[in-house]
Amino acid sequence: MLTFPIKYDKIPQDKILQKNPTKEIDILVKSSGFNIISSRFSNKSIQLNANSLTKKSAYKYYFLTKSQKNTIQKQLLSGVELQEIVLDTIYLEIGSLISKKVPLIPDLEIYYHVGYDVLESVSIEPDSLIISGPEAQINKINDINLELLKLEDVKSDFSEKVSILMPEKMHSLKVSSEFATVTGKVEKFTEGSFEIPFKVTNLPDGIDLTTLHKKVEVVFVVGLSNFNKIDKSLFEVACDYNITKDNNLGYLLPKVTVKSNFIKNFKVVPNKIDFLIQK
Repeated sequence: MLTFPIKYDKIPQDKILQKNPTKEIDILVKSSGFNIISSRFSNKSIQLNANSLTKKSAYKYYFLTKSQKNTIQKQLLSGVELQEIVLDTIYLEIGSLISKKVPLIPDLEIYYHVGYDVLESVSIEPDSLIISGPEAQINKINDINLELLKLEDVKSDFSEKVSILMPEKMHSLKVSSEFATVTGKVEKFTEGSFEIPFKVTNLPDGIDLTTLHKKVEVVFVVGLSNFNKIDKSLFEVACDYNITKDNNLGYLLPKVTVKSNFIKNFKVVPNKIDFLIQK
């Protein structure tokens, strides 16, 4: 019995093998001992034609090796006669070569120095990736992760190059980039506050409601460079009476609308407002 490595020929130009196929073929031959020894040490590959396949499923095709008997015989040494092909069927997964754009997902562990924080959302460049490869593999990928970026005691802007982590067992994929840059603008943050009047919405006709407070204090955190850009007009406070009524509450819940992206976070004092209904 002789064993030969296989190469597949005449795969349609618009198609590609989706995963590694059978790599070797065993055949039984009849010949002299010298020819058999020569064949074993020849390192010659057997070319099999993949231009006439039978479809089994979406990507799976097959051909019967007996149909390749003459093709194989012509590639053997003179005087070596093919008797039998041990493997009767060879399966190939064949599909299109396609490209797809997928987002990059960061893995961040960033710890800021006390009083500091990122001014805007951390940015990634590029934020997505063009991947190309076998259709069966590409269709399984919806996003790609970045390697972990861990920074500690951060109190200044950062820009770090990180590797793009390709999915395991998909080394045949081609990508538009192997690295991405994670960038953050860091600033010292400070606290400010305003007293903001509130309104009560959805109050039924005929109900006269008196609140213990007429204003609430909105305490906010903002980057130092943007502190002077914040004023009272950027805040609106309303208490929806329907929420109080539907939940059988004895107080109003102030809801704050902030009209600025500069505000990092905020809190309302008090967060519950007592009231009386005058009859």
